[in-house]
Amino acid sequence: MSDVRILLVDDHPLVREGLRARLSEVPGLQVVGEAGDADDAFGLVDRLRPDLVLMDVGMKQTNGIELTGRLLASHPGLRVLMFSMYDSPETVRRSLAAGAQGYVLKEAPGEEIVQAIEAVAAGRTFLGTGLAVPEEPEGSPLSPREDEILDCLAEGLSSKLIAARLGMSVRTVETHRHNIRRKLRLAGQAELIRYAVERRQRPR
Repeated sequence: MSDVRILLVDDHPLVREGLRARLSEVPGLQVVGEAGDADDAFGLVDRLRPDLVLMDVGMKQTNGIELTGRLLASHPGLRVLMFSMYDSPETVRRSLAAGAQGYVLKEAPGEEIVQAIEAVAAGRTFLGTGLAVPEEPEGSPLSPREDEILDCLAEGLSSKLIAARLGMSVRTVETHRHNIRRKLRLAGQAELIRYAVERRQRPR
């Protein structure tokens, strides 16, 4: 198997330096770049095509949670692991809602950080020791636009036809489909379509 290609995004050079040194010792992991702000992160993701971004939450000029959402909208296949000093359940919830697949604390042992990277790279969700996510309030976690796209899917429309109907690009529709599956924890496209059809048949 090829190495997991990692981009470090943190506005503290010393943190990035320590991470690079620690991860360079782990077989199967390769740090391909470092970014200290949003502009650098976007440029390096476009150029280097990493498999995973290790993302700081509380950067001075950039909100890591917002940056995660923006990166995943442009690169839906990218995996993001939040790397933070904040352990509040609400921060964890917001990070996962933005599309991150894991959250680990900066104070965690090196072994746990490596476990988190390997889990997220393999497509699994990872929460560091002691972290929790608050229960979601009752009601749909989907946005009004995502509800519209689900209705279109229930009608059997393709992404191209949905894009034409709703006045957006096909890529944006695909991003919404990805986000719907993530929010509803649906495994694949077939399960998404089945959910959309069953949902349309239920009284609302």
